[in-house]
Amino acid sequence: MNTPLPPADELALIDRELGQLDARRLYLLARRDWLLRQPAPLLWGAPAAAAAPGRPEEASAPGAQNLLLTLGAVLLAVAALAFTLVSWGSLGIGGRSAVLAVVTAAALVTPAPLLRRGLRSTAESVAAVGLLLMVLDAYALFAVGMPAADADAAAAYAAGAAAVLAAAWAGYGRALPALRIPLPAALLTAQLPLPLAALAADAGPAELGWALLATAALDLALAASAPARVAWVPAAALGAGALLIGLSESAVAATAAEAVAPAALLAAVAALGVAAAWRIPGAWPAATAGGLAAVAALGGTARPEVAPGWAVVTHLALALPLLAAVRVTALPEPVRLGLARAGAGIAGLAALWGCAAAVVALAARLRVLDEVWAATTPPAGVPLAQPGVAAPVALLLAAGAARWLSRTLPGRPEPAAAAVALGWGGLFTAPLPLGLPVAAVLAAQLAVTAAAGLLALRSPDRPTAIAAGAVALLGAGSVSLAALDGRAATFAVLGLLGAGCAAGAAYGPAPRWARSGAAALAVGYATALVVALSALTDLAAPWWALPVLAVPAAVTAAGPRLGAQRLAAEAAAGAAGLLALALACGDAPVLALALALAGVVCAGSAVRAERRALGWAAWGLFVAAAWVRLASAGVAAAEAYTLPVTLPALAVGFLRRRRDPAASSWTAYGPGLAATLLPSLAAVWSDPYWLRPLLLGVAALGVTLAGAHRRLRAPLLLGGGTLAAVALHELAPYVVQVVDALPRWLPPALAGLLLLAVGATYEKRLRDARRLRSALGRLR
Repeated sequence: MNTPLPPADELALIDRELGQLDARRLYLLARRDWLLRQPAPLLWGAPAAAAAPGRPEEASAPGAQNLLLTLGAVLLAVAALAFTLVSWGSLGIGGRSAVLAVVTAAALVTPAPLLRRGLRSTAESVAAVGLLLMVLDAYALFAVGMPAADADAAAAYAAGAAAVLAAAWAGYGRALPALRIPLPAALLTAQLPLPLAALAADAGPAELGWALLATAALDLALAASAPARVAWVPAAALGAGALLIGLSESAVAATAAEAVAPAALLAAVAALGVAAAWRIPGAWPAATAGGLAAVAALGGTARPEVAPGWAVVTHLALALPLLAAVRVTALPEPVRLGLARAGAGIAGLAALWGCAAAVVALAARLRVLDEVWAATTPPAGVPLAQPGVAAPVALLLAAGAARWLSRTLPGRPEPAAAAVALGWGGLFTAPLPLGLPVAAVLAAQLAVTAAAGLLALRSPDRPTAIAAGAVALLGAGSVSLAALDGRAATFAVLGLLGAGCAAGAAYGPAPRWARSGAAALAVGYATALVVALSALTDLAAPWWALPVLAVPAAVTAAGPRLGAQRLAAEAAAGAAGLLALALACGDAPVLALALALAGVVCAGSAVRAERRALGWAAWGLFVAAAWVRLASAGVAAAEAYTLPVTLPALAVGFLRRRRDPAASSWTAYGPGLAATLLPSLAAVWSDPYWLRPLLLGVAALGVTLAGAHRRLRAPLLLGGGTLAAVALHELAPYVVQVVDALPRWLPPALAGLLLLAVGATYEKRLRDARRLRSALGRLR
């Protein structure tokens, strides 16, 4: 191409014009999208031809062709079925045979010329009709030649017919390799002969399993060749069926002799699975199934001769050697992975069984709560009901396997954590079925729990440390629960665990989360010891709250000396304070004293700058203590006690604001106003007279106006809220009368109209709310 421009100039011109075209195209696409989003009436006047070029085709030509061919094949198949099942009797034997033979031959021969002409879809449809006609031929032969056959004979004929059809369809598919239907149809039909033959011979479950396994072996032989990879699917399904039959028969065998036949089937399944994984790349699930079958075959013969719990241990012991397959480099990778996963799966199931047995045994300790310090625990502690020693043994074996895997697979943290949890479970439950005295059982479990806690503090591996900490916590709770059966055991266990947790909190090299957890537990055990000591006295339960409050007081006094564990210890101390208040709820004067003491503790903690927020908690506790005490004394005019507090508090707040104009009105006036307004408001709702609501409303109005005038948030909100609540209290009886007089349908209708109005003006209401928020934010 020759142009008058130099190449560089022409290239720049082309780039500039292409950029303009791209910009124009983007504009047109955006405009088109906007037009398409317009309401339908606006598009009515657009010419139909304008939208036609951009409209996608609703159905492509190949799609329409395939649909027509599929419908045609279905209609021909329906016609053939109707002819065979309905009109067959109107023809003689010769006519029947001739018609079916001619039609079947035509349907099977026609695809060849169609393929030569390039009509592959049509050939597929005609071939499908031909295959269906062959099935109808087989049925017709059975109906004519064996009209009085029983079920066994029918099954035998179906087995033979399936074998013949599978062979014929396979040959047909080989003859016409361009067709995709015959070979898969032959493969599916080939799954039927042997199982149908077993059913025809009245075979039992074991014989049926052998038939399924033999068919699966043939499928695997096909799957080993590249063109028939799809045979892997039926092979897996039939092999799984044979495995399930073998497992079910082995599970119901009453003697070792009866378990031999299922064991032989399972051994064959194992051999076939390993062979499949050996020959087919990536077929490790076959090796996994083989490993499971091998363990079930060996363990199934021993199961009838041992106790149920030891049968689990036997299967676990047989499965553990499979884990070693991961280190046998001479085996193909699918075999190694499959066998190792089979061993790990069986070990996991055995561990779950052991954990379930241990949980049931340990949960029986909850019965101690029915009567604490009753000394009713049996001499052996809480025994494992059925499994006995087998459950701890299973847990320990599984723990050993997990530990071996953690060393073999150093990059995986899960086996090490599982080893810690399972090992703790086995050691913790091992003393229960041995008939040991309660003291020995508790001592052994305390030792195991302490070892787990020490591992949580010292392990450099975080998942292992977390697992150790979790089981240590679980063990501490279980031992503490069991110790409640006796007084001496209670004090010994709680004291030892509390001291151990305190030592763990002070152990410097431990991770922070472990030390914080130990600190919280130490505070919890100190609280439990105080409750136990209080129970030794003749004091009523509400008076126990006073010594319990000594625990949060001690934590508050320790303060910064607790270091990084301070927050966890203070959280536990807060829980102890709530427990104290709960204990005091049965006696109002004691509750008032407990609230006041809790306020003192919070006020003492609020002295420190980083705990200033607790000052509000202290104020609330003091107010609650005063009101509880007044209520218990039967005081009716509470304002006589609250106003002497409010007036000095407001004076102090006024002086605070003069010295520090930036101080918040909530800090200066909030406590003083709330000390009278809130209690008086609570009293208004139970006062049937008019004087208190009137006086409180006038006072609240004055506070509100003062807050609005001085632009102070606390008086404005406290006064306005109190005024609104008093007004609502005064209007409540009339509102109830009006509501009772209204028709039942009117309130829902009014609510619906309100929602519609709010929805229609949503944006305006949102702006109003934002303006109100900003106005409040500007107040002090």
